[in-house]
Amino acid sequence: MALSRIWSAFIIIAIVVASIKCFFFGQNDIFNWMVIGKSSDPLNPLKLDGIIETCWIAVDLCIKLIGTLALFMGLMSIAEKAGGIRLLSRIIGPFFSKLFPDIPKGHPSMGHMILNFSANLLGLDNAATPFGIKAMESLQELNPNKDTASNSQIMFLCLHAAGLCLIPVSVIAIRSTQNAHDPTDIFIPCLIVTFVGTMAAMLIVSLRQKINLLQPVIITWVLSISAIIGLLVWYVSKLNAEGIKSFSGLLSGGIILLIFLLIVLGALYKKIDVFDSFIDGAKGGFETALKIIPYLVGILVAVSMLRTSGTFDVVMSGIKNVFVFFGADTRFVDALPTALIRPLSGGAARGMMVSTMISSGPDSFASKLSGVFQGASDTTFYVVAVYFGSVGIKNTRYAIGSMLLADLVGVCTAIALSYMFFG
Repeated sequence: MALSRIWSAFIIIAIVVASIKCFFFGQNDIFNWMVIGKSSDPLNPLKLDGIIETCWIAVDLCIKLIGTLALFMGLMSIAEKAGGIRLLSRIIGPFFSKLFPDIPKGHPSMGHMILNFSANLLGLDNAATPFGIKAMESLQELNPNKDTASNSQIMFLCLHAAGLCLIPVSVIAIRSTQNAHDPTDIFIPCLIVTFVGTMAAMLIVSLRQKINLLQPVIITWVLSISAIIGLLVWYVSKLNAEGIKSFSGLLSGGIILLIFLLIVLGALYKKIDVFDSFIDGAKGGFETALKIIPYLVGILVAVSMLRTSGTFDVVMSGIKNVFVFFGADTRFVDALPTALIRPLSGGAARGMMVSTMISSGPDSFASKLSGVFQGASDTTFYVVAVYFGSVGIKNTRYAIGSMLLADLVGVCTAIALSYMFFG
């Protein structure tokens, strides 16, 4: 229900803003470009994709996702039949059983979730999505009300959307291509912000679900993760941009290949029919990709309308004027478009970040802050549409509100840290 109201609000606001621009400011062609506009069209004054083009983009994205989903869901099928997922569930069971009290001990969903979190941690978005969808499907098996999000599904999705990531490789790469003096200077702020956002998401959902976080097991795991992150910060801070890129590739690519190897070896040891198991799982990946197309088209079209109508420009102008009125430092406002659009579209936020770098310079405060915004959270509404859509959830309860609140904590933390690190 919440997503339905938000989606409707996006469309209504976009059309109202566009109507004002058309009838009061003489932008007579804005409706036309909102519908048929292409960002690649030199005659398009908006330089943004309209509704029709966005529909094609959404379907194209799902088609490309078919291969990734088929591959990783096929491997998950092998791992499940070989007992690997249950083994992983038993290992992290003591911790997850406290955060997810409704999940039976040793349930496969715990293994699926840890694989999703691990892929996110390594910045492997393509791998994280199929692992996450599989986790949602496993949690849906335990859900007594199939069209309403369960407590476990909400906790999982909020932790996933917080986007805890060790190294924001894509942001560093983009800063490097824009000739930033030190492309890696956003690494430590990004890591801290994603960690704070994840802890905030855990706290927010735990308060709603009345979960006691002051339990020895939870405290021990959180402190252990904090120590590992601290050691990583210490090690990576000593590397240059090329060293970080090399280390990240070795870590992320190496771990994925190691997972592949362990799954196949485990299946051979258990005498599982490896290829048939892979095919069984891969078929599910194809079906899932088709299932999420309507949800993805819906959310991306609404976001497209907000952007092409100029709603974001109106919001940004209003925010800046408020801070100017109070005499506050407004340097951070130039980076806010990245933060505001990040929950809606990762690609659009990346474009906003690059635009900020071009207009303000790659070493400006706004450019560095936009890089922290880009590397410090996930795309909330995309996650809601894809993950809940994959299992047919219609009533998301308080999931969206909790995720957006955690995003807000991340945005405030990013601004504070950027002033600390970059002045």
